[in-house]
Order: sequence, then structure tokens, then C-alpha cells
Amino acid sequence: MDLEMKSFPKGAAFLLFVLALQLSATEASALPDEGWKAAHATFYGGSDVQGTNGGACGYQNVFALGYGSMTTAISPQLYGDGNRCGACFEVRCTGARGCLYSSVIVTATNQGPQWSTEYPGPHFHLAQPAFNRIADITAGHVPIEYRRVNCVREGGIKFAIHGQRYSMQVLVYNVGGKGDVSGLAVKGQRSEWIQMIHLWGQIWSTQEILDGQSLCFRVTSSDGRSVTSCDVAPAMWHYGKTYEGSQF
Repeated sequence: MDLEMKSFPKGAAFLLFVLALQLSATEASALPDEGWKAAHATFYGGSDVQGTNGGACGYQNVFALGYGSMTTAISPQLYGDGNRCGACFEVRCTGARGCLYSSVIVTATNQGPQWSTEYPGPHFHLAQPAFNRIADITAGHVPIEYRRVNCVREGGIKFAIHGQRYSMQVLVYNVGGKGDVSGLAVKGQRSEWIQMIHLWGQIWSTQEILDGQSLCFRVTSSDGRSVTSCDVAPAMWHYGKTYEGSQF
């Protein structure tokens, strides 16, 4: 389905919309094999979180993609080769001066700075509004606990198609469930399934020519589950446009 930009709802309807999103985020459940683990947290991006755009996951504008201000950069040991981009984590401050003793659910949208490896264990470089949820901003750096949780997303998985005829590139985002993508395959109406190559972050590529064919995508997450979306992009799809498929 080709996505069109829509105006925001107004007045009370908009407030209800925001409350619904916040409620769905707090209802994200911990994954069965993910207990609390020790880590550290700092913050970046400023109060307007403009500094969190761009980054190593390929999302560019996290607001335009629906991730908002509850995001985090994760240390290289968590980031790996980008296979944790889009994953959701619940984090809480533990025992430090300035802790607010509440938790927040954040989405991994970037790789943390290299200096974060100097801290023992994993490190979360939280967007400032997310840090504000768990600790006083003056604390600066706090010990935390974290765990993987299911991601609750509005709508289907999104496929932003870029590149050109001999090098199609697809950014995958808004993934529910585990939130990450460990594999992406594409099928044109006149082709077999093609396993796409992982470039970096959540950007995937193929050199097969699929112009003029309607497209199916099969997304596989790190838990081995897959979801297939057929005829996501019509035969006359265009580079630079985003298409919406099914959801986990």
C-alpha cells in the first residue's frame, strides 16, 4: 500500500490519539528469555531531540518514521552489525542519586559513541526526553537495568525503496514483535524469492532488476518468525516512496 501524508487530528481527537500511543507503549510485554541486566545510561540530542536524527540504523528522521522521542543509541556490543536496530528495551534507573525509580520503553535507532565502550557492560545513550523519564537530567550518567520487550507499532511494516535500477535499497522500519530484522527477501511478480543483502543498519539491497513488477517482501526477525506481505508495491512503484505491508 502506497503511503500518503495525512494531517494530524485536531483538538480532543489528537489528545486521545497521543494517549492511546502512550498506553500501547507501556503495555509492551517482556520477552520470555529476557530478564533484567545491568548497564549504564547517558543522554544526547537535546530537549528537542534533533540531535538524534541520522545515525547508524539508517532511519534519518526518527519522528517522520514514527519513533518519536523515546529512542536510544546502543553500545557497539548491543548494536553488532545493526541487527538490533528497531529493537525495544525497557530501562530503569537503579540506586543512583537522581533516579526517578520509573521505567521507560525505548527503541534502538542508533549506535552509541565509541567512548561508551569504556563503561563496564552495555551502554544506553538515551534521547534526552527518555532519560528524563528515569533520572534527573543533572545526574548525567546513571547505572540502569534493561530488558528486551516486544515492540508495539501502529500500522504495518514499512518499506522505503531507494537506489536505482541496478541497486535497489530498502529501509525496513516500524517492525512489531522483536522489532529487529535479521533477514529480508523480495519477490517480483516475474521472479523467484531473492534474499536481499544486509548493507548496514536496517538497509537491505539487491542488484536484481525488479522495475515494473509488483513486489512481495518477507521479513524475518531474530526469533525466527517471518511475515510475508504480497503486492505491497504495485507494478508501477517508484524509488523514493514508502509502502506498507503486514505486521507481526
